Amino acid sequence: MADTPLLAIDGLNLHYRTGNGVVRAVDGIDLTVNRGEALVVLGESGCGKSSLAKALLRVLPRNIARFDGRVAIDGMDTMALGEERFRREVRWQRISFVMQAAMNALNPVVRVGEQVAEPLRLHRGVDRSRAADRARAVFELVGVPAGFLQRYPFELSGGMRQRVVLAMALITEPDLVILDEPTSALDVLTQASIMNRLKAIKRETGTAFMLITHDVATSSEIADRVALMYAGQIVEHAPAETFFTEPAHPYARLLMASVPRLRQAERPRSIPGEPPSLAAPPAGCRFAERCPRRFERCADDPPAFRVDRRHDARCWLFASGGRP
Repeated sequence: MADTPLLAIDGLNLHYRTGNGVVRAVDGIDLTVNRGEALVVLGESGCGKSSLAKALLRVLPRNIARFDGRVAIDGMDTMALGEERFRREVRWQRISFVMQAAMNALNPVVRVGEQVAEPLRLHRGVDRSRAADRARAVFELVGVPAGFLQRYPFELSGGMRQRVVLAMALITEPDLVILDEPTSALDVLTQASIMNRLKAIKRETGTAFMLITHDVATSSEIADRVALMYAGQIVEHAPAETFFTEPAHPYARLLMASVPRLRQAERPRSIPGEPPSLAAPPAGCRFAERCPRRFERCADDPPAFRVDRRHDARCWLFASGGRP
C-alpha cells in the first residue's frame, strides 16, 4: 500500500445531456494524487475543471449522459460503491470540498461555528460539545479567531468566509481536500494569505490538496504537480518546477507566455482563437485550430506521450519520445 497513490483516476468520463447535444465535460481523464501533495488542475474557464471535482465527489446533476471510469482511494474503487456507502465512507470522510463562492456554502442564519462542526456530528456522530471543541481547533488551524465561532456569515469578510469553508472541509480530517477556485473572488493580499495558510496546513497535517484554478500565479505557490486541462482532457502533466519553467505542450507554452512577469522584456501574449465547444469537440487534437505548430497528424486525436521522466504531454510533437 505504500506505493499506492491516495487517489487514482483512470478513464474518467462525465458527459451532460443538454438541448445543444451531449457536453463532454470530463473526457477520459487519468490522474493520480499522492499522500500529502498538492496537485493543481489548471485550465481556462469552461474546460471541465469543476466537473472533474463533481465527478470525484459524485455531486451530479440529473442530466447525466455518461458517467464512468475508475476512481480509487487507497486502491478501493469508489465507482463500485452504492450512493449510501459512498456518502458514509468517502464524501467528507476521505474527500472534502471547498467551493468557489464561500457565501453559497454557508447558511446565512446559522452561526459559522455550528456549520463547521456539523460535518463532524453528521458523519462521525460526535456530540455537540466535542464537535465545538474540534471546530475551535480547526478555526485556529485556518487562522480564524475563536471568537468568530459565534458570528454569522454576513458578519465576516470574504477572506474570513473562505477560511471558514476551509475549516468545514478539514473538520473530519479527510485525506484529500478539493478546492475549486478558492481565492478567485478575493484581493491579492488575501489570496496570498490563504495560500500561505494552505501550505502550512499541508506541512503540518499531511493533507493532500487538489487545487482547481485558472490562475497560474496563485497555483505556483502551492503546486507539487500540475495537470493542465483543455476541452475536457488533460493535455500536460508534470512536476510543478518543470511545468512552470519548461512547459512542453503548445497550449502550455502559450499559456505561460500570457502571464505577466517582473523584469520581463517581452510583453505578455494572448492565445489566439477560442476553445472548442464541449458539445462538438473536433475529431483530432482539440487544440489544433489554435496551435501555431499544427501539422497533418493533428487531424488524429493524440494520446499522452512521455516528454521526460514524470512529464507527459498530449501532443503528436512528442510521438518519438523526448522534446521535438
